[in-house]
Amino acid sequence: MRVLVLGATGLLGNTVYRVLAERSDLEVYGTCREERHRSFFAPELAERLVSGGDLRSNDALVRLFDSLAPDMIVNCVGGRRREPLDLAASLAVYAVLPRRLAIVCRTRGARLVQVSSDGVFSGTRGRYSEDDLPDAADVYGTAKLLGEVSESHAITLRTSVIGPELEPGSGLLDWFLAREGTCRCYTRAIFSGLPTVEIGRVIRDFVIPRPDLQGVYHVAAAPISKYDLLALVAEEYAKKVEIVADENVVIDRSLNGERFRAATGYVAPPWPALVRSMHSYRFGLAVQ
Repeated sequence: MRVLVLGATGLLGNTVYRVLAERSDLEVYGTCREERHRSFFAPELAERLVSGGDLRSNDALVRLFDSLAPDMIVNCVGGRRREPLDLAASLAVYAVLPRRLAIVCRTRGARLVQVSSDGVFSGTRGRYSEDDLPDAADVYGTAKLLGEVSESHAITLRTSVIGPELEPGSGLLDWFLAREGTCRCYTRAIFSGLPTVEIGRVIRDFVIPRPDLQGVYHVAAAPISKYDLLALVAEEYAKKVEIVADENVVIDRSLNGERFRAATGYVAPPWPALVRSMHSYRFGLAVQ
């Protein structure tokens, strides 16, 4: 099976690309926006990074399919929230692109894995199931919701992620590791996402082997506060920083992953194990 990971140099895609490539029966390619990012990958993976061009263009998508003829697309483009958000650009990436991918995949007989976000919910109560009505009022959440696909050849995974970027970035992990002295962390902001390496394993080991899976599924770990999560990160990464509890932000976008568990048998490992796997897999190499 030939798999194409879109956004293979982004926060989510750089790890998903590596994890999928571990399976010898998968021929995995990825899109790369900047040539310099090839240096972050092993030679055999760097060779399979292709320039995708402007994926907002339908012509660029058609050229990709013509050149690679993938059996599956894993869309990791726009894998996290960025601020500030431009309405037109956000809709193009988060909403229009997935819809175009669904159309092209259908006409070419390919499967689409779309990664959505817990951001489709406002976060007023938490433990959201697939039956709960998305109620995001911001640009990001609304655009991500519009990009969710549920056709017979497509599956949308709602989740949230934490993990390393190729270069120092603004994601939760890189932000925290860059802190010095003291760091205020929210005790009432609840997270149920997964490390990017675990998302890769979910797609590789639970989604790809089940071509009958379609529609929207929540993929989640046990709910944990950002304070407790980053305390685990500090311990695992030997990060010397004073974590100060901050109760001012109250938000709970935690997801209920029971439907996905019932369909696949997937149960997320406990958080200490998840943080350990995130640390040891940084850039696909065991940390010494």
